[in-house]
Order: sequence, then structure tokens, then C-alpha cells
Amino acid sequence: MSIQARRERERAERERLIVTAARELAEAEGWEAVTTRRLAERVEYSQPVLYSHFAGKNAIMTAVALEGFADLAAELRAARGAARDARQVLADVAAAYTAFGERRPALYDAMFNQAVNLPFATPEAPAALHAGFDELRQAVRPVAGDDDVDMLTEVLWSGLHGLVTLTRVGRLPREHHEHRLALLLQRLSTRTSRP
Repeated sequence: MSIQARRERERAERERLIVTAARELAEAEGWEAVTTRRLAERVEYSQPVLYSHFAGKNAIMTAVALEGFADLAAELRAARGAARDARQVLADVAAAYTAFGERRPALYDAMFNQAVNLPFATPEAPAALHAGFDELRQAVRPVAGDDDVDMLTEVLWSGLHGLVTLTRVGRLPREHHEHRLALLLQRLSTRTSRP
């Protein structure tokens, strides 16, 4: 292995360590607790080493968010692949999305609620963002009828995001989550089949 290849591998390992530490700290204490100083202590590197990899906390959150989008896409893909029929696909993908947001609140925050430097809804968006949206799109396509599939996917995504966010902060009682989710999916499915 060349010296250059070894250096690149070590650099990638340090970045992975920093991102993992940021995710763990955020899950344990929230994003307010994630500072470059605390991360440097956790990974046992100096702050200048962190800054040689990331411009600051926002860049670290962006890296965490990208990982989160890849994780979400994989979970949605698995849910879609395990379903028996089109309506079940939609229900399973929606359930996987909301479960992801509930299970990984700090990661979900990095992806959707924190100020990260990612272009959404553009061709320049990273592949992980496109992959997650495409999994939602594939679940919506069979029930879209004459509606624009991308627009209907955005409506589903908005509804799921609202349910995750409002339930998590206590604005919607948790005990009614499954009923709300079923109602959203029923209306989405039946609305598209009307003349």
C-alpha cells in the first residue's frame, strides 16, 4: 500500500470516528451538546485536527445527515421489498419512515430540522437524498392514479414528517399515532382513485 493510500484511509477513518462521535453525543445529549471541543475530547484529537476534516459543527451535522439519509433509504427499501402488495408497500414504507424518526431523534433532527448545507429537491442533491425520496416515490406510484407522482410523494413526505415531528414534541398524543398514520394513508390512497 502506498503512503498516499494509507494517508487517505487514515483520513477517512478519522472522519468516520468524528461523525460517529457526533451522532452518539447528539443522541445522548442533543445537538446543543455537540461542540468541536467536546468532539475533540471524545475522539482524542485536537480541535485543529477536527477542523482539518470539517469546517465546523455545521459541516459535521451535514456529514451526519448524509449518513442518515443513506440509512433511511436502506430502511425504506427493506420495508418496500418485504411488502406483499401495493397498499401494503405504502403502509410498510410509511411505518418504516415514522419508526426511523422515532428511533433516531437526533439523527432525524440533523436530516430535517438543523441548518445543514445540503441542496434539497434539486438535481445537485446528494445521491442519498435522491435514494430516500425515490423509495417514497416507489411506494406512492401504484396508488397515484392520475396525480403527479412526485407531487403526491412530497405530500406523503410532508404528512409523515409532520406526524413524526408533532408526535415527538408532544403536540400530538403518541397513543393515536397508528390511527393518524392509517388515516393519512387511507386518504392518500382513496383520494387518488377518485374520478
